[in-house]
Amino acid sequence: MDYRREIDGLRALAVLPAILFHAGFETFSGGFVGVDVFFVISGYLIATIILAELEQDKFSIVNFYERRARRILPALFLVMFVCIPFAWLWLLPSDMKDFSQSLVAVSVFASNFLFLRESGYFDTAAELKPLLHTWSLAVEEQYFVIFPLFLMLTWRLGKRWLLILLATVLVTSFAIAQWGACAKTTAAFFLLPTRGWELLIGVFAAFYLFKANGTEFSKGLSEVGGWLGVALILFAVFSYSKTTPFPGLYALVPTIGTVLIILFATQQTTVGKFVGNQVFVGVSLISYSAYLWHQPLFAFARHNGLTEHDKLWFLALSGISILFAFLSWQYIEKPFRDKKFVDRKKVFGLSLIGTVAFCSMGMLGHYKNGNLGQINAEQSRFLDFFENEIPAWQYTEKNGLLQKYRADCNFYDIPKYRSGNPTNVPRDSISKSCYESQASSDKLVFIWGDSHAQQLNYGLRKHLPNDFELLQVASAGCIAKLDGVQSNINYCEHSNWLALGAIKKLKPRVVIVGQNLKHNSADMDKLSRALLNIGVQKVIFTGPTPHWLPNLPSVIASRFISNTPRYALSGLDKGFLVLDERLKSETLSMPHLKYVSMIDYFCRAEGCLIYYGDNVAEGITTHDYGHLTPIASDSFAKDVLVKFMID
Repeated sequence: MDYRREIDGLRALAVLPAILFHAGFETFSGGFVGVDVFFVISGYLIATIILAELEQDKFSIVNFYERRARRILPALFLVMFVCIPFAWLWLLPSDMKDFSQSLVAVSVFASNFLFLRESGYFDTAAELKPLLHTWSLAVEEQYFVIFPLFLMLTWRLGKRWLLILLATVLVTSFAIAQWGACAKTTAAFFLLPTRGWELLIGVFAAFYLFKANGTEFSKGLSEVGGWLGVALILFAVFSYSKTTPFPGLYALVPTIGTVLIILFATQQTTVGKFVGNQVFVGVSLISYSAYLWHQPLFAFARHNGLTEHDKLWFLALSGISILFAFLSWQYIEKPFRDKKFVDRKKVFGLSLIGTVAFCSMGMLGHYKNGNLGQINAEQSRFLDFFENEIPAWQYTEKNGLLQKYRADCNFYDIPKYRSGNPTNVPRDSISKSCYESQASSDKLVFIWGDSHAQQLNYGLRKHLPNDFELLQVASAGCIAKLDGVQSNINYCEHSNWLALGAIKKLKPRVVIVGQNLKHNSADMDKLSRALLNIGVQKVIFTGPTPHWLPNLPSVIASRFISNTPRYALSGLDKGFLVLDERLKSETLSMPHLKYVSMIDYFCRAEGCLIYYGDNVAEGITTHDYGHLTPIASDSFAKDVLVKFMID
């Protein structure tokens, strides 16, 4: 196989946006497509090698897996090993248990299944998982278990039938991915059946170039095709976001872009020279190690209080990941690829030893529930009080949060989430008492938004006058928007459609809008004007709650367990304090809406309120990163919100 600088440089176009995306730089909001670029490259390179060896009747499955072990395992095991002591120092038991499970899953290349099970709207933030990024390695290695064996078994059928079979698999995989991007978003993101088509696109590029045998396109076509490929990748990197349905049709943009570069970019073209420039090629040499290092650095930094607002810190950590990548490439990757340095027997032997060792450490952490002596008995009892893993969801159940915040008015399918099958498909229906009423419109209050709107319900129901009625359509993770449509595949679209329809019909006295993220005064202005034009008398927006990193119970357990202050700055995500100040300032010139600051209520100069009463666990204001507990909802409604309802 001839060396191609432009393919090497293409890896830099994949890894750099991925790192900056995980660092929280919004400019690179679609940087996650770097993984898709890697998939296509891997599919192309591996297929090219196997095809050449099969053609010469030299292919060996043992040699193939030896190459994979030399390529993947040394740097991966190094990063996992380095993570262990820092995980023990900085992670509390629930996170340590998750990390321990990931050690096992990563070792056997099944971490995509683990993170699929752990993922969902209510779970620990993904960015706090040090080994989350290894899901893509798992997908690749699962593919590379199947693909070489498939080629060996079907090679005798001839290339025509082989391509027909591969095309059938590709089309099927893409169809499932497109369906899953809407109906089974998490599964579609993490699993091989919905990602396999991306690797197979690279395989078809390999077949084409193998058949072409050096035949080149015209220079003009090569330039246009290559630059179009670059443009498609950059378009996805800068225009996509976490809300983009993925994978599926949208994933065609970066994957086709990658194939165009593979097909058309050569060192005789300007696009090939651009992609294959010395800087990109240098980054590409260490791209695998850079990909491995960046997520643990970012995750541990977030566990220690850094937030997306600490841009300089994350930029510095991005640079450190590149430095670590160079060192691990120079002193780990290169030596282990040298057969003179490590022979086959040692490669397989060390691979087995590493796998057994990490699985053993992981199983120990799992069976110890993450408590490996890093906390004392008092901390353990406190954290157990807030234990909330699915499917038991103990804290939620024992405190009746689903009833107190009216989960029956939520289109997110909580039962499917709790069963480990999260979906974007809306529930068939919600209770009619959420959105229908016979009361006078002057006595109606309507809650709209996401779970940060739901949390207002408990306090308002307790303290609104008896002749008022409280309605609610608020679905987890769904920001209130005017452009919702009736949908059987997107619960947020459907939730907003029903909410707005009910508001138009009922014309309630007050609409209260609450949300967790993406607060924007321009959107508030647009939404409030539309609601007032419908006939709503008053529109209230509640600002963000105090946000704690990674969550308030963990902050208390790790920093204040023996002497918990009433107010604290330590552990706060201060970016939300800045956001609240900006929103207050910007909405002053918007008298048609009322912005109610929750930060003003819960916080003062010495920090934000941690608990009410004398019992920290019972009186805590936030049971996770930022959702109010019933006692906090009660207090906020009584002291602040209700007066805006009846004035």
